[in-house]
Amino acid sequence: MASDLETAAHPQGLRRVAIDPVSRVEGHGKVTLLLDEQGVVQQARLHIVEFRGFEKFIEGRPYWEVPVLVQRLCGICPVSHQLAAAKAFDRVLGAVPVSPSAEAVRRLMHYGQILQSHALHFYHLSSPDLLFGFDADPAGRNIVGVAASHPELARQGIELRRFGQEVIRITSGKRIHGTGAVPGGVNKLLSPGERDSLRAQLPPMLDWAQASVELAQTLHERNRALYEGFARFPSKLMSLVRPDGALDLYHGGLRVRDERGHILCDAVDDQDYLELIAEEVRPWSYMKFPYLRSLGPGPGWYRVGPLARVQNCDFIPSPRAEAARQAFLAWGGGAPVQSSLAYHWARMIELLHAVEVIAELLADPALLDGELLTQGRRQRRGVGMIEAPRGTLIHDYEVGDDDLVQRCNLIVSTTHNNQAMNEAVRAVAREQLSGHEITEGLLNQIEVAIRAYDPCLSCATHALGQMPLDLCLLGPDGRVLDRVQKSSSGELSRSVTGPPGLGA
Repeated sequence: MASDLETAAHPQGLRRVAIDPVSRVEGHGKVTLLLDEQGVVQQARLHIVEFRGFEKFIEGRPYWEVPVLVQRLCGICPVSHQLAAAKAFDRVLGAVPVSPSAEAVRRLMHYGQILQSHALHFYHLSSPDLLFGFDADPAGRNIVGVAASHPELARQGIELRRFGQEVIRITSGKRIHGTGAVPGGVNKLLSPGERDSLRAQLPPMLDWAQASVELAQTLHERNRALYEGFARFPSKLMSLVRPDGALDLYHGGLRVRDERGHILCDAVDDQDYLELIAEEVRPWSYMKFPYLRSLGPGPGWYRVGPLARVQNCDFIPSPRAEAARQAFLAWGGGAPVQSSLAYHWARMIELLHAVEVIAELLADPALLDGELLTQGRRQRRGVGMIEAPRGTLIHDYEVGDDDLVQRCNLIVSTTHNNQAMNEAVRAVAREQLSGHEITEGLLNQIEVAIRAYDPCLSCATHALGQMPLDLCLLGPDGRVLDRVQKSSSGELSRSVTGPPGLGA
């Protein structure tokens, strides 16, 4: 799909608005908007301006170190990187499949990760916007405001995340950056006491997960006109799907649907992902732009994550989550749900599914007894793929005869959504910025559009309250016409150096 995102970086006669930095992104990101003389947005871009060098600096490291090293990419979803890397090195070792016990422990670890990450994003980062409104007073539009106005909701969100972290601790050794998953299997099983302690906590978790779905659905139904139109655009959807068409966040084949919901390709083996996907480099961002090879870099972009997964599968193999999925599909009226804000509802459906899967896994005796490690015929290359909280995560490695990593390629979930986030920024900017004065609420709406995707880049900066912003409107000659600054407390200040009336 042709887009104004592909126009020249500095076209003549357009004014530039910059939001730098964008709040809650890992490292540094910024948004730039180019406006014509009528104040209409002609170009919108989300720039990721910090370089990530993991693919290079793990070269030369022993393969068995890598699952522990690469999870340092992220402090919120390290389990996903650990598991994706471990699955890749399973292939190198010929440990496919791993033992039933290793599979059970890994799946339990992974669904604990899904639960804690989804709870964190919805309750801590997004619920202030959804509960109070995008333009609400920033002094109360934060997690402290949620705790004050909705104490039971805040408590439930905290408890759901805590339970997910406890699952991770028991299966991986630590809540953050554990060591449980290793090439070929796992390094520990559960004790009966550990299993029983988790099972005892399940009843309220199931109730609260169900309530989370109902809250997300209610918010969408009460604000249907806003939620349906906000950052809405057609896109293709990609995710892993189990061979029988079920949702599976740990393993499966790649499926892609087009904008109308028709399946373009199905059951693509994870080892063959390069036959399906390519990446494009653009000079204004360090984050690449993946696309479907068959369609090319223009029309071939797609979305991943909860919005894609709950619509890409044929069913969710847990009863409560499947019932919630059916209600979600009905909300779309038979067509794919394309609003960016629908990510929140889909995310809560997955949160409920995660709790249901954890309950099922805790009844599996393989968690307590069985082989830890497996190995078979060695090979040089392995691909590990998993559905991380934010979407499809790919780890691809080549290992030499000396056991050292020779090559690495990582495509993280947020990279798949790069174009989609740019489209979301553009859609909101055109609707809200064109011809309007710059306000704190406007700045927040642009961030709301980005935040709906729960970008993995945000994992390092979960600061309480507001992140500072500095937005400038420049004339064609580079002169500052209007400038609005937001402090870390949310307080706005304005300075206009050009003629009066030349705001946004």
